[in-house]
Amino acid sequence: MNDNNLLKSIEEVLANMPGDWLRLTTHRLDIYNEERAKSDFIEEFENLLNSGDLNGTNLSQLPTAYDYIRLGHPLSSILEWCVAKMNTLKAEYVISFSSQTMPVLAILRTNALANKKTRIAYAGNLPEHFNTESLTQVYGYDFELIQVENPAALPQFEGSTIFISHSINLAETHIHKSIDFLVSLHDKLGSILLINGAENADYVALIQHVRRRESIAMTPADSLKILQLLTGKAVADSAAGDYNENKTKVVSTIQEITATQTKVLLGSSGLSVQYAIMMGLIDDALEKHPGKAIKIIVPPNCYGGTNDQARRVAASIDRVEILDLPVDGDNDMVKSTDQVLDQVAREDGVPYIIAEIPTNPRVEVPDLDKLRETLSKKRKTPSGEPAIDPVFILDQTFCPNVQFLSEQGILASIRTISYVSGSKFPSGGKCTAGYCVANKKAENLLDKIDKHFKICDNEATDLQVEILAEQLPSMNSRIVEAYKNTREFVNFIKETLPTAKINFVSEELAQQGFTPSVFSLDLPTKGDSAEEKETYKRALNLKLINMMITAIPEESKYCVSYGQLKGCYWTIPATSTQGTTKEGDKDYIVRVSLSPNLNLDLHKEVFTKFVNGIN
Repeated sequence: MNDNNLLKSIEEVLANMPGDWLRLTTHRLDIYNEERAKSDFIEEFENLLNSGDLNGTNLSQLPTAYDYIRLGHPLSSILEWCVAKMNTLKAEYVISFSSQTMPVLAILRTNALANKKTRIAYAGNLPEHFNTESLTQVYGYDFELIQVENPAALPQFEGSTIFISHSINLAETHIHKSIDFLVSLHDKLGSILLINGAENADYVALIQHVRRRESIAMTPADSLKILQLLTGKAVADSAAGDYNENKTKVVSTIQEITATQTKVLLGSSGLSVQYAIMMGLIDDALEKHPGKAIKIIVPPNCYGGTNDQARRVAASIDRVEILDLPVDGDNDMVKSTDQVLDQVAREDGVPYIIAEIPTNPRVEVPDLDKLRETLSKKRKTPSGEPAIDPVFILDQTFCPNVQFLSEQGILASIRTISYVSGSKFPSGGKCTAGYCVANKKAENLLDKIDKHFKICDNEATDLQVEILAEQLPSMNSRIVEAYKNTREFVNFIKETLPTAKINFVSEELAQQGFTPSVFSLDLPTKGDSAEEKETYKRALNLKLINMMITAIPEESKYCVSYGQLKGCYWTIPATSTQGTTKEGDKDYIVRVSLSPNLNLDLHKEVFTKFVNGIN
């Protein structure tokens, strides 16, 4: 297929594409094959192109590309495939980012771990917030910088060469043999990375994993703009006044919801926010506590992205170490926190604790008075000096309405930073943007965190801010309505299948404001051995989920989403949110999340059929 025919086909695809390609953060997980992910989508997409039958119905039946916006989606995958075809590359050798700097940081991270040299050549200017001092001193990256208009003029180099340009024509790109990685920058849209040569094939998965854990792919709306430009279509710019108005509204709404008056930081995803928090705190520790070990304390079975990212940061920076914080099941968060902070004090370290309240997936809330006492406890180092007090990094995605950070809040006396994944309740599943705020005690840390949002170019896009401005004002009322549905469904399950174990907040906790709309379900099992019981239960988990998504396909989805505007979402944490968690810490249970808008009677009816079918 020549470039003209290719672009005509792309133009037809854009004219007929499903609206969900633009509107959903997670597309068609009911036909998602994780092991094949992008290759599955591209293979079926190419089959459609060859058939010439590019109608909306056929396009909507394509399997999911990757798993989330941050790792890739239909439009980013088509963009990457298109650019690859134009440049005679494999599709996986082209990787788009919403960020202009993260593709460079991904290569620097990979080479730092491999002890390989990196040269960064650039035409014109480096990305606006490229911060050489922080990248070397905080991130620990080693590289050379060279300004050059023509890559052919580059001398030989033992290591990787990255070439950055603002003016690359993606349809007419020639990657000089001196370049290993070409980064094409696109103002306000992000960047597109082209990987040159089979000798760099091993970088593909490593760079994609950085995008998955520390950034996001170019967003659907921005991928569409690049595709439209490639096909010769005019693209309108969003008005700066609209962005400023939307951001002002978002900031004031978040301050009202959280009962804070400090700065509000907006990121491209929940994990982008967490990454900026972690790198900002590490930067602060290196400045204020030189020579001391930095301890990131994290539950081993919490959300897989949180767990994996924390361990990836520790693997990249010599001074950083991970300490486990057992919080669920037979473990008590308060007791575990006390023990691990005592340990950090004995080692004279800098403690940063990441925790979810309620916990995921067991939906447990610790005794908050005791947690406050434990976090506030004065500890001593072996030399008798006061130990460094912890920073509590609170993921409150499950209950973003709880005002932990107010001046009268339970954590007012502890340095606390709270963050929320915006793909959940804040946006109702319409975008991935997240946010973080701090209480008065931690207010002085926000500038450092903001600095690393900018270094990584991981701030929320204009459209993401617009979506948050539309959705955030109704968030608290949606939380209330979704909780009512969840409580009713939980009570129904207790009556219908009393032998099942349900993890959900108590009525007492709900009265205190903890009103999540997610619960976990440990189904009854049978067998003569522990192995037989586990096998039976895992099969029963899948039977229940398959019954629900088959009987109510317009509402029940096999998906890890939470806080969506409508429907009911089912998943097994061990095989979804805990994908990178150690096997022994995984939870093979059913996690269910309900929205404010669904046919609850029909879900009850199907669940009753499931119970009647258990042998």
